[in-house]
Amino acid sequence: MALPARAPEPSGGTGPEPAGPAGLPPDLEEAALAIYDALLRDLDTARLGRLSPEEATAAAREAARQEVEARRPDLSPSLQERLIERVLWEVVGLGPLEPLLRDPSVTEVMVNSPAEVFVERGGRLLRVPVRFRDHEHIMRIVQRILAPLGRHVDEASPMVDARLPDGSRVNVIIPPLCPRSPAVTIRRFRSEPFSLDDLVSLGSLPAPLAAFLAAAVQAKTNILISGGTGSGKTTLLAALAGHIPGDERVITIEDPIELRLKREHLLQLEARPPGIEGRGEVTQRDLLRNALRMRPDRIIVGEVRGPEAFDMLNAMNTGHEGSLSTIHANSVDDALHRLENMVLMAGFDLPLRAVREQVASALHLVVQVSRLPDGRRRVVQVMEVLGMEGDQVSRQELYRWRQLGVDPSGQVVGRDEVAPLRPRLADRLEAAGLAGPVRSLMAMAEEVASWR
Repeated sequence: MALPARAPEPSGGTGPEPAGPAGLPPDLEEAALAIYDALLRDLDTARLGRLSPEEATAAAREAARQEVEARRPDLSPSLQERLIERVLWEVVGLGPLEPLLRDPSVTEVMVNSPAEVFVERGGRLLRVPVRFRDHEHIMRIVQRILAPLGRHVDEASPMVDARLPDGSRVNVIIPPLCPRSPAVTIRRFRSEPFSLDDLVSLGSLPAPLAAFLAAAVQAKTNILISGGTGSGKTTLLAALAGHIPGDERVITIEDPIELRLKREHLLQLEARPPGIEGRGEVTQRDLLRNALRMRPDRIIVGEVRGPEAFDMLNAMNTGHEGSLSTIHANSVDDALHRLENMVLMAGFDLPLRAVREQVASALHLVVQVSRLPDGRRRVVQVMEVLGMEGDQVSRQELYRWRQLGVDPSGQVVGRDEVAPLRPRLADRLEAAGLAGPVRSLMAMAEEVASWR
């Protein structure tokens, strides 16, 4: 997810923007749908399907132009063009979703019902003046999205999760599982991932901490990023992965693929759900086991969710250092406890202490990210894993961001706090020729002098 730093807007409010480039008043919106209905009767849709996308669009545009000029000669040329564009969205595009998916500031689109459409902009959820005619209208657009992917949704398969050609994720659930209305969620991803420098500029973390984490990646430490939904876990993971040396072979394992890594020696593996007959499933655990036979220098698990946690920790402990992953958790403690439970899901009868020993020996750093009330995403804590102390995983806090309040504009304010202690990883980083970031982080601890 993107991490734009924007002035907050009221949650659930309606943004000031029109529906899109061809945004129309309600009467012309109805006119567009009426013209679309007429075109459905008159156009040879089978012929359109045999044309290239460019030819189909040109043919549909000419037919729409004739209908608009015949039905609404009272409109100005500019309004006629906007009406034609709106009709085209219905004929060859994604209907009311088209302007939202063209808007680069929109990172997520949520359709709850024909009259309830929300987007995420700048980390805030906003209701937008976009609507569908009825449930059938939603389903028509859904089928248009899914058909090129070879997927479908119906009463026999009322849920579908798929990846669009541009990398966006689409989830659809229909009645009876969602009785009120078909619901659609589309999560979009940047084609160019944020770098750590970008995240520093956006206020997601301070520069000395970013340099320290980059050095930790270069020194092949194992890092787990923890956070809630929409907190920026994948964004930070991609930014950290950008500091893996270019001559290393990297294998990513995801379900589904979300990472947009720009490097040469990269293999991306994607889990596969079972088919309609219940066969053919390939899990992240299957892919992780296979990846170990593919001579990886680094393994990145997009999000660890289940028994693959055992294999991931085992890989970290047996020579595949420098691995990165994320986990869905609201705190570092929750992340470690969830990881323990996932290892126990692997089917091995292991005592809890043995599981914790595996966690303690595999991980070096746990980074907690959070979505703030104003919509920004931020690193809020970095914990170093030290080993075992009795029956518990021992760790020390290196960094935290303390929230102090909210300024008059609604933006959350806080301060960076760095522990006045030398990280255990310092020796490892210095041995790799990366002493500078350690010194910068320690200097920051002296500057803020607020640790307690």
